Amino acid sequence: MKQFMDKDFLLSTDMAKTLYHDFAENVPILDYHCHINPQEIAEDRKFENITQVWLGGDHYKWRQMRSNGVEEKYITGDASDREKFQKWAETMPKLIGNPLYHWSHLELKKYFGYDGYLNGDTAEEVWNLCNAKLQDDSMTVRNIIKQSNVTLICTTDDPIDTLEWHKKIAADDTFDVQVLPAWRPDKATNIEKPDFTEYIGKLSSVSGVEVKDFASLKEAIKNRMAYFAENGCRVSDHGIEYVMYLPASDEEVDGIFKKALAGEPTTKEEQTKYKTAFLQFLAKEYNRIGWVMQLHYGCKRDNNAGMYAKLGPDTGFDCINDYAPSAQTADFLNALSATNEVPKTILYSLNPNDNAAIGTIIGCFQGPGVAGRIQQGSAWWFNDHKVGMTQQMTSLANLGCLGNFIGMLTDSRSFLSYTRHEYFRRIMCELIGGWVENGEYPADMKSLKEIVQGISYYNAVKYFGFDL
Repeated sequence: MKQFMDKDFLLSTDMAKTLYHDFAENVPILDYHCHINPQEIAEDRKFENITQVWLGGDHYKWRQMRSNGVEEKYITGDASDREKFQKWAETMPKLIGNPLYHWSHLELKKYFGYDGYLNGDTAEEVWNLCNAKLQDDSMTVRNIIKQSNVTLICTTDDPIDTLEWHKKIAADDTFDVQVLPAWRPDKATNIEKPDFTEYIGKLSSVSGVEVKDFASLKEAIKNRMAYFAENGCRVSDHGIEYVMYLPASDEEVDGIFKKALAGEPTTKEEQTKYKTAFLQFLAKEYNRIGWVMQLHYGCKRDNNAGMYAKLGPDTGFDCINDYAPSAQTADFLNALSATNEVPKTILYSLNPNDNAAIGTIIGCFQGPGVAGRIQQGSAWWFNDHKVGMTQQMTSLANLGCLGNFIGMLTDSRSFLSYTRHEYFRRIMCELIGGWVENGEYPADMKSLKEIVQGISYYNAVKYFGFDL
């Protein structure tokens, strides 16, 4: 029996161990998509206790605490931080096979030097150990990032954001990790939302362009894109239901937009036509200025209406959507291809059943002269566990070119989540190492080093064009 989470955790073959320890383990981290707060980096926040780091805003953990029968008081309610930590500790032993069990113990080991395991009985010991360590200057936000070997971070930012914290970080010569904005225009996309008109008003104010029709909306958006580009942005990100393709004339789209702007209800068909036109416009702009387009789709959000009313979005009540028509994704990209305006694009579906479809779609729009121009994104959200990652990489290898894959993203609100990259790299090396051990790929160590280190870090650096 192997020791719990020893140095060869998840690595079962000699080749897997060699690939991880010799090639992957010490390569830096490029965090090209996350949800951490740039203000906390600018101010170099120091956390008071482990609950603030672990349970504040972490809906992954909240879901599992609810599954364990924990009352909401101890999850998002007014219980003390110590009480909340205790309830999480008591939930942990039940999470056998869940990546949260692995992630949590990887974080305890890496950042706090704890080699035991967390449960209700060890909670007091771990609480005291972590809180004492968090008071040390080595555990400020910036130092956590540095000791995690991170070279660049892309946050998630609305077009109307001032980017004031990114500017402060960029002007601070004492911190050499780049923290760049990533463009997230969901609020300008979601024409059906009740606050759409209010948001467009804010966009008008910030951009200095009076938005009164679809043409002026595009001018306001281009104004803000230029501002983001001036502040180092190279990446967009979209959280969408699915990639829609229902083309309409400019006049029809303009009429739909004006209708929504006047506060009038729009039909589902009208919403789809607007979203198609708006995303096409954005994609062409991304291609023009050299940004990467990330499309995250396949999520059905805010399913528990009662809890949504109490807690709002991103609190653990989302699920996988089974409707993401691959034909519309292909048609959308084909329309851009007709005018040679397909930007570098990363497709992520929350539904693992879409792996094969994505693998075939991306093959239709690759090249010329750009390795992996269209990417399948890493296993995302409900899929970033051992089985999900293995399935995604296996499908990509079967249908595409795994050697050009840009690898893992953190997609987290926690500064301790960088161990997810270690988790991913171990799983990747186990997969590739198994193919070599089974005679499916030669023990060509030069090529294997390039593949493993490329997927871990260097492919993403080249793909996004970051100056590192």
